[in-house]
Amino acid sequence: MSAGPYAVTRAAPGLSLQIALAVVLIATPILWIALSSFKAGPDVTAYPPRLFFSPTLANYTELWGRHAFLSFAANSLIVAVGSTLLGLLLGVPMAFAVSYKRLTWPATAVLIARMAPGTLFLLPWYVMFASAGLIGRHEILILTHCVITMPMIVWIMLPYFDAIPRELYESGVMDGATPFRLFSHVALPLAKPGMVVATILAFVFSWNYFLFALVLSGFGSKTMIVAAFNFVGEGVSAWGTLMAAAVIIALPPLLLALIVQRWLIAGLTGGAVKG
Repeated sequence: MSAGPYAVTRAAPGLSLQIALAVVLIATPILWIALSSFKAGPDVTAYPPRLFFSPTLANYTELWGRHAFLSFAANSLIVAVGSTLLGLLLGVPMAFAVSYKRLTWPATAVLIARMAPGTLFLLPWYVMFASAGLIGRHEILILTHCVITMPMIVWIMLPYFDAIPRELYESGVMDGATPFRLFSHVALPLAKPGMVVATILAFVFSWNYFLFALVLSGFGSKTMIVAAFNFVGEGVSAWGTLMAAAVIIALPPLLLALIVQRWLIAGLTGGAVKG
């Protein structure tokens, strides 16, 4: 009986080493990007790398002043929030309907759409939107990013709706509740942790998605991640400015996750066990 605690004690150093290695692998590139954003141009590309340098805010000053990055940040926010809300509007009721009716093909269909490469949609979308003169509008990016957000929301919400006891639905039906009332008054309140997870992940994926915004956006709707791509050229690359842009792009999802981490952790584990 004493072998159990002894085994845990023996396994602890190995587990600690694995955690330390994972932290190093994840944190090193993030720390390197953050430090490089405060380096002057020659220091960013110096070899061997310079760990000690004179920090400067020139990269951020150039980013916000010369490149008008604030407008690109507003475009990213509009597209990410809009596609997330549209994905929730379409995906959450669909997940409830699939779970309530015990269907499989709708969920499989949206999964296939999510697994398909983005280029499969891009060419017909570009031809269709270009012929209608809609290229460069925020609404087009929101609509196309819904291909990313909606399937994810459906598959995140399904376990939460499946975990709701069927007896609650049956009691509601006996009281005369319609399917919409079951959805709004029974299912949604119990699936709030799942909605938190779905919202955060949909926002992050839309915020970071590059392909659709690269082809379908114009100057007035260009997102930050597309604008940062312009800092890399065939002749000269503004690596310091690119690093500063990478830090700014990464901050909103990181801050969002830190603010709602308690609900995020509860949501990630809440749908794993069916009630």
